[in-house]
Amino acid sequence: MLLPYYQDALTEAGCDEAGRGCLAGPVFAAAVILPRDFHHPLLNDSKQTKVCDRDTLRMVIEAEAIAFAVASIDNEEIDRINILKASFKAMHEALARLSLQPQMLLIDGNRFHPYGNIPHTCVVQGDGKYASIAAASILAKTYRDEYMQRLHEQFPHYGWKENKGYPTRFHRDAIRQHGDTPYHRRTFRLLPDQLSLEGDEKW
Repeated sequence: MLLPYYQDALTEAGCDEAGRGCLAGPVFAAAVILPRDFHHPLLNDSKQTKVCDRDTLRMVIEAEAIAFAVASIDNEEIDRINILKASFKAMHEALARLSLQPQMLLIDGNRFHPYGNIPHTCVVQGDGKYASIAAASILAKTYRDEYMQRLHEQFPHYGWKENKGYPTRFHRDAIRQHGDTPYHRRTFRLLPDQLSLEGDEKW
């Protein structure tokens, strides 16, 4: 069961990203401040939820959150600054867009670049532990999936409607057959015999 908050004195925002292990497309991040009594039986780490449940949760989160925001960093900037820095930058941009600035940040993962002077706590697998991080994971995932589905209409050969840019066999075979696109991350090793970075999420 998800914990409602990490501490009870400061206003918390949960932050998470989606698309870090992809070969194509942006990385998305979300920041969410939930009411302390927020609860939804379907809320969980986005990797553990069904697509239809994620869509339902997105509507609930957007309706009931005290504040939420989503931001993305495109593949060209990922190639310029690296995926870790791009993930942090996306989180920072999401935090900057919040209508209410939090007093404490809960970050999914084990590393983060401080955002201003707001204290933060990194939580490994936090999207399965704290409601606000889980909510952020849902928003980041659904916004990114929606974006990749739109890109699929321009580049249907790569199966992005299904794989969302992750390194599936179908995606890699399509790269071998058709080459890359303006949306591929060229600093990532795209072909199977070169591949060193595998996706760490379900699509």
